[in-house]
Amino acid sequence: MLSVLRNRTYRRLFAAQVVALLGTGLMSVALALLAFELAGANAGAVLGTALAIKMIAYVGVAPLAGGLASRLPRRTLLVALDLVRALVALALPFVDQVWQIYVLIAVLQSASAAFTPTFQATIPDILPDERDYTRALSLSRLAYDLENLLSPILAALLISVIGFHWLFGGTVAGFLASAALVLSVTLPMAAGSVGRYGPFKRITRGVRIYLATPRLRALLALNLSVAAIGAMVIVNTVVLVKGTLGLSDAALALTMAAFGGGSMVAALTLPGVLDRFGDRDVMLAAGGAMAVLMLGFAGLAARMQPSGLWPVLLVFWALIGIGYSAAQVPVGRLLRRSAHREDRPAVYAAQFALSHACWLVTYPLAGWLGQTAGMPAALAVLGVLAAAGVFVAARRWPASEPEVLAHDHPELAPDHPHLAESQARGRHAHAFIIDDLHARWPTPTR
Repeated sequence: MLSVLRNRTYRRLFAAQVVALLGTGLMSVALALLAFELAGANAGAVLGTALAIKMIAYVGVAPLAGGLASRLPRRTLLVALDLVRALVALALPFVDQVWQIYVLIAVLQSASAAFTPTFQATIPDILPDERDYTRALSLSRLAYDLENLLSPILAALLISVIGFHWLFGGTVAGFLASAALVLSVTLPMAAGSVGRYGPFKRITRGVRIYLATPRLRALLALNLSVAAIGAMVIVNTVVLVKGTLGLSDAALALTMAAFGGGSMVAALTLPGVLDRFGDRDVMLAAGGAMAVLMLGFAGLAARMQPSGLWPVLLVFWALIGIGYSAAQVPVGRLLRRSAHREDRPAVYAAQFALSHACWLVTYPLAGWLGQTAGMPAALAVLGVLAAAGVFVAARRWPASEPEVLAHDHPELAPDHPHLAESQARGRHAHAFIIDDLHARWPTPTR
């Protein structure tokens, strides 16, 4: 997996991702403590609102950014967005009103909603070989998991020495280091053919390509499965461990570490698995396994005594973590082969927005069900929702998905350049991707 780090440009971009993630992790801890300082017992409501603002920014801003990213130099755009995020993080320690948190979070997450899909769409241009790109995706997943494990530990150590307000300084340093690393490399320009489109068409182009591609419509259903499971873990693990089981903060940390550890195991092994099995098989199996595990744990939680449930929870969370990572790592491969190079920023932005729209639904659903219906019911409902997503994905994603598809172009003149090598009546075959000449997926012929 580490062989891709021999590529100097990718190595520096990966380092930029790691330091930015570390800074973001420190900010998450600092923001929670700042909310408690300002709102006391209402800190949960403040953080919940901030999280909702984050999701709304991701859903609303990402398509706008994706439509404009191809018109701007990538390096300039990424560095500018890192600087915006650094300035916001620099301002956060000085707020003294809750509404100021909301405004700053809206600006910061809007910048992140533009940064992340642009960054993701750059990697396949740097690593054109699919094996290298797959390993880069696994490294990215590993970086997220390590951040989830290490940031709280580092934050705890720093708070004991310098106080939580200074954690925002670590966030600023992370974003500035990310900007410097991006600035140190030359990035390929995004293909500029989107310049011929009007503003509205540029903004909606990624979503239209996404929804017209069968494998990506299946991915949208799988996004819902991942969000259902992920929301249950993120929102309700603390309720399960400290509320239902009455365990300590250390037990909560170990439980989240079990989930993150499972995810890391999958990230480390997936390149070899994906070399052997297709994306469809791996992702559907992972989604189905997560749903079955969640439903299985719901049944055990309803029947077992709390005193014996924690070891079971650790095992189930580790296994769910494996499925969680396995369902997400191949996503970049699907996006890469479903769009031309000039359309990738818009398609990556569409995935970013649509996947977070799923989280916008499942986050409050997980919290509301856990509070009103109890943990077993919440586990069961989110497990059923995940299973429904997998079922829809399996139906929408053809089991046999050849890259080259035969199709006709009755709307084109016989002498059109696209038909130069076609057979009679314009029927021909090539790797099929939705674009201006191919607005609809061809109906399979029997």
